[in-house]
Order: sequence, then C-alpha cells, then structure tokens
Amino acid sequence: MSDKLLVIAAGGTGGHMFPAQALAEEMLSRGWRVRLSTDPRGARYTGGFPEAVEVEVVNSGTFARGGLSAKLGVPFRIAGGALSAWRRMRKDPPAVVAGFGGYPALPAMIAAMLTKTPRLIHEQNGVLGRVNQAFAKRVNTVACGTWPTELPDGVEGVFTGNPVRSAVLERAGAGYIAPGDWPMSVLAIGGSQGSRILSQTVPAAVALLPEELKRRVRVSQQARAEDHDDTVAAYAAAGVDADVSPFFDDIPARMSECQLVISRSGASSVADISIIGRPSILIPLAIAIRDEQSANARGLASAGAAIVIPESQLSAEVLAEHIATVLMDGEGAAQMAAAALTQGKPDAARELGDLVAQLAGE
Repeated sequence: MSDKLLVIAAGGTGGHMFPAQALAEEMLSRGWRVRLSTDPRGARYTGGFPEAVEVEVVNSGTFARGGLSAKLGVPFRIAGGALSAWRRMRKDPPAVVAGFGGYPALPAMIAAMLTKTPRLIHEQNGVLGRVNQAFAKRVNTVACGTWPTELPDGVEGVFTGNPVRSAVLERAGAGYIAPGDWPMSVLAIGGSQGSRILSQTVPAAVALLPEELKRRVRVSQQARAEDHDDTVAAYAAAGVDADVSPFFDDIPARMSECQLVISRSGASSVADISIIGRPSILIPLAIAIRDEQSANARGLASAGAAIVIPESQLSAEVLAEHIATVLMDGEGAAQMAAAALTQGKPDAARELGDLVAQLAGE
C-alpha cells in the first residue's frame, strides 16, 4: 500500500457521491489510501464505497434549508467541520484533496486551502454548482464531467467525463435486446428531489399505452417512500407488473436489462446511460437553479440517443406518446442505444486518477 493519501470531499446526493466512489475505486487500485470527508447526510450514501475507504464525518451546513435560526448557525457548523478536517490533515497529511461539490465538501476543501494541499474539483454538470463555483479559482485543477461546462472567466477546465462506478463499467456496452413482440422492461429513475413527478406521471403514461404494448411492459420505478403506495396502486389499476422502491441498489443491472430508461438528467444518470448504452427519455429538473440538467441532456439528445421533455411540457399523454415511439420501433430503439454509447467516457475515472497523480508529483 502506498503512503499517498487522497482525501475526497463530497456529499449531499448520489450525484456527487457516485463519481466520488468511482475515483476512490480507481485510486485504491493504484495502491493509494483513500479517505472520504462528508457530513452525516452524505454518510448515508457510503454503502457502496469499498471497505478500504476510511469515512470521516464532519459538520457542515447549507443556507438552502431550515429557518432563520438554522441559517444563522450554518457558518459555525462549517467552521467547526473545517477545523476538524484541518486537524485530521495535519495529523495525516493528504497528497491531494479532490472535491466533488455539495455543501458537505466545504469543510475538507477549506482545510485543504489552509494546509496548502494540492487540490482539484470535479464538476459533474454542465454548470458549476455553488460549492464548486466558490472554489473554482482556488484549486489547481478543474475537472469537468460534461463538456462544455460553463466556467468563470480565467478558469480553464479539463474534460475527463463523469467517472462511473465499477458496477456500471462491468456492464459497459452490454448487448441491447431491441423492443419487439416479447416482454420488455422500462426503468424509471429520479433523484430524491425529482422523483415525485415521475411517480405521478410514469404510471399514468404507461396506463395510456396501446393494450397490446402495455401487456408486454414491466416497470422498475424509484419512488419516494411517501409516494410508494400510490405508485404501486396506479400500476395495479393499469394492470401492469411493476417493482416500485425508494432505492434500487442494482441500477446498473436493471439498466443493462431494460429496453428504455425514463430519468431525470442528473449527471450520473446520464453517464450511466451512455456507458451501458440505452435509449432514454430525459426530463430535466425544472427547479435546478442553473438549469444544469438541461445542459447534461444535450449530448445524448444531439446524438439521437435521448428524447428530452421539458418539465413544463410533461404530461401523461406526452410521455405515453414518446414511450410508444421507442417501444414500437425496434430498429429505431437499437439506433438510439448505439448512439448513447458514442457519448460515454468509460475511461473517465482513469483520466481523473491521472490528474490526481499529476498533482501528487507522480
């Protein structure tokens, strides 16, 4: 095992944590030690990380949630977390600190600045998130998962692509069974912020499909716990076999076996779709402050691999029409699957790992 230590600063959502996990896997394979710095919320997403990754939980906070008193306490929580991370870095100095965005990344990134540790950020979306925006001019390297990425004046980015987990890479380019007169699978996924509208719309859209098509469709759908029972009932009323769960821990397997993906266009979801190679219907999250999900969807859409429906235009009728378009045209669906593969960067984790190694002087 190398003496070199990489500290990964990430958290908040799977969109930050999945590429962070991919980099952790890459650096472990190179013999590095890896420590993940996150907050209690981010720690909930660490189940997929290799056991060799040390998880450091520090305090952080965001001004986007809570009342006035909670907001007043945010700077103190961040300062406390940064002090804790600084002490840890002084005791066990990292060779590099890599930030993946999200407010749980703040303490370690601040500590990296205080200790003058070489550091980089990785932005998954086509527009910098708030935390990465704050550090873009304070790091040695800005790695970009989507290209082009809107960057501050004077900042140059390096296009690495979005690293995907080993479970996704294992299914890269998995053979696609085009739609036809046989059972077909639809995978419907959405992040925690954006899954409710899909829970309401996808079952209603499937119910509107022509009967001869609907009887051949099986759906796997992520739905928030509070929406689970209503979503299950909607599929039952439509006579459609559906597996509904707040979280699937086997998304790569389900994606590789499906004929169509219906998804928000979060950066990690787009990366998974392009690596495995599947037709998709993408619905960018309307409440995204910088409309980054629309930017994320452009590559697949321009390649002819995805149909993009703005949330303002989403309805059960519109979605049903597009689902039928894909599932009733096997040749067209196969072309979409092949086009998705042209947008994938399966070497993204290796390229990002190379940047880490360069910062460490390797």
